[in-house]
Amino acid sequence: MYRFLLVEDDRNIRELIVNYFTKKEKGLFEVDIAADGQTGLEKAYENHYDMLLLDVMLPELDGFAICREIRRESDVPIMFITARADESDMLNAYALGCDDYVVKPFPLPVLYEKVCALIKRSKGLVRSKVHSAGGISLNPNNGMVVSGDEEIKLTAREYAILKVLLENKGSVISRDQLLDMVWGYNNDTDERVLDTHMRNLRKALGEGGKQIKTVIRRGYKIEDQ
Repeated sequence: MYRFLLVEDDRNIRELIVNYFTKKEKGLFEVDIAADGQTGLEKAYENHYDMLLLDVMLPELDGFAICREIRRESDVPIMFITARADESDMLNAYALGCDDYVVKPFPLPVLYEKVCALIKRSKGLVRSKVHSAGGISLNPNNGMVVSGDEEIKLTAREYAILKVLLENKGSVISRDQLLDMVWGYNNDTDERVLDTHMRNLRKALGEGGKQIKTVIRRGYKIEDQ
């Protein structure tokens, strides 16, 4: 059995998630709930959970504050579920140490699979393939990126872009595909944002950045050389 804490002030959302998880595979999940941030933080300290599922906008104490406090003591998996879709909020969440960030509204089956995958990874039950191209490698199991002989620190978006390119090494990924796969949508995303992230990714990778090729009017690809 897996046990997680859901900190969400919307009663309807709480009930939907609890009902779905407890009925999907009976006996697999036990869900504790908290309707405000302070209660959620206290429960997180008082109990052992396999993961925390946090809203951002909460009474008394927001989800970012909870994440910040928990990360001082624990590496328990943390996933945000929130209506706040701004890139700055996402980057802040990842900088605080969250493992995933899901924007509302979301399909319950997708949330369920994300929670299962995150818990299994945290317990070492799933090992993902290390992706590489030339001198660049990305290990999804620990998040480590290496270019040449140097470990590289990337933002969440840069990491996601590199992962998509490495998973499709040698193939051209269109701009629309990258926006869909990394941002989750493309209609409202300025393509200049993608250009900026791609430029920063190449710079962070140093010499390895030259392996990311721009294919005019088609998109991007990464090669071994």
